[in-house]
Amino acid sequence: MQRFAPMVAIDVATQAEALALFDQFTGLTPAPIVKLGMELYYAAGPTIVKEARRRGFAVFLDLKLYDIPNTVGRAMHALGKLGVSFVTVHAAGGSEMLQAALTGLQTGAKEAGQPQPYLLAITELTSIDQRIMNEEQGIPGPVAATVQRYARMAEQVGLAGVVCSAQEVQAIREVTGEHFLCVTPGIRPVGAAKGDQKRVVTPSQAHQLGSNAIVCGRPITQAPVPRAAYQQIAVEFMEG
Repeated sequence: MQRFAPMVAIDVATQAEALALFDQFTGLTPAPIVKLGMELYYAAGPTIVKEARRRGFAVFLDLKLYDIPNTVGRAMHALGKLGVSFVTVHAAGGSEMLQAALTGLQTGAKEAGQPQPYLLAITELTSIDQRIMNEEQGIPGPVAATVQRYARMAEQVGLAGVVCSAQEVQAIREVTGEHFLCVTPGIRPVGAAKGDQKRVVTPSQAHQLGSNAIVCGRPITQAPVPRAAYQQIAVEFMEG
């Protein structure tokens, strides 16, 4: 099974804070994949992506696009030029939107001479539980069934994988091919606070459940020594 180094969510408000964290992770083996989300990208823009790449980090640009197909396709065309390794789009936007995202991403990367990033579909956020999904989103049934449906659709369109809780990985494996990626946030080491996450697992549990990659933010970035916290989580996930 393909496994990637842990992805560290650089969920900070400024470029200066991000660069300080980059300094913490420079020179590590395996080098973390840095996940740049909406808060930081909206504050710093493409500059922070270029700076991460200049320092040798692979980038997971997690902007969770969700709009009409034409808008998403054009946005992905721009993101494809940045040289990132992973990008995200909401599966709830439907197959037409996912197809537009994939086409835009492929075209943008090709025009810029960049490798095509892995395009991942967001299934259900790990802050969502069954009550919220049933009562507020109006989606009946268990979370796993919704996630399976989204994963099947994403694979049929040609996406590389999904973002899901590790608790749903085995259900996804039942309905997708062996090379379909499951990237799992909601990672909390034993004893760590859950915060706003609801469907959580430990790094070693994620390994055992078959995650291809894990995303971990606050337990690393808010640790007294982020570098050491990352190294411990990397060992737990990569070795199980």
